[in-house]
Amino acid sequence: MRTLITLAGAGLLLSAALSTAAMAADTAISVGCTATTDCANAAIAVEDGIFKKNGIDVQLTLIGLNSNIPAALLSNSVQIGGPTPSVFLQAVDGGLDLVAVDGASSTAKSTSDSVGVVVPAGSSIKTAKDFIGKKVGAPGIGAFLQVLFVKWLMDNGVDPKQVNFVEVTFPTMNDVLKSGAVDAVVSADPIMSRITSSGTGTVVAHFLDSLPEKRPQILYAASRDWAEAHPDAVTAFRKSIEEASTIVNSQPDKAKAAISRFTKISLDVLSSMKVSIADPKLTSEELEWWVDVMDKQNMLQSKPDVDKLILK
Repeated sequence: MRTLITLAGAGLLLSAALSTAAMAADTAISVGCTATTDCANAAIAVEDGIFKKNGIDVQLTLIGLNSNIPAALLSNSVQIGGPTPSVFLQAVDGGLDLVAVDGASSTAKSTSDSVGVVVPAGSSIKTAKDFIGKKVGAPGIGAFLQVLFVKWLMDNGVDPKQVNFVEVTFPTMNDVLKSGAVDAVVSADPIMSRITSSGTGTVVAHFLDSLPEKRPQILYAASRDWAEAHPDAVTAFRKSIEEASTIVNSQPDKAKAAISRFTKISLDVLSSMKVSIADPKLTSEELEWWVDVMDKQNMLQSKPDVDKLILK
């Protein structure tokens, strides 16, 4: 009798597991990310079949500007996106009902030189004060790179209002810098490495050097309605990202190959660069750090309750 009960219980557990996987698999998920290494864990999870193993059908969508991701989420053209924390917090502050479903990448001293502000070869710009009156291209006004570059300017005594920022997509940075349309671009690998290896520009400053470690660079977000309507898919996504993050951090060459195929950037360019630290953990304290940075730049109309912005 005990054996029959045990078998019956096992059967119920198996049935429940299969039912959960089937429900998740019914949902096709498009994940939108920009052309950086921050979504390497999602790229690995697609290529290695980790998402499929966990019962969800995921494809990656390349997004030109990080600031376009919240609108893509609300229009359902992507179901999960990789916004920077600043873009995410500004979208929520503006009334969009988004939630963070997982972490993607975080800051680390070992990878701080994979982000920088790049000027044309031969430029006279050498210090923070040299950016006064200049036009600087950034991959999203209010996104991670632009916000932290502004922080660097302020820390070095420059009023960011004296710098003219324009949005420039990652794929066009090399051409825009070469044409002289901007005086500098705020960039990140793999695009930054492509610019410098081509001889178009040189890095003036790696402005993440002074930041604390383990602050989110990219997080995975969704509309609250979608996330709450698809709890099984969210659980499967989180499980997949955690597994893929281990691979990214232990096998960077494999991560570079996956990013190359996603972004269409040559492995020759990617081979010499560092991959962002994959970090699926996202805490209220880490998000609160971003709120403080943005408050100092008057980017938020009100103080968000970060505990309510991370999907439990």
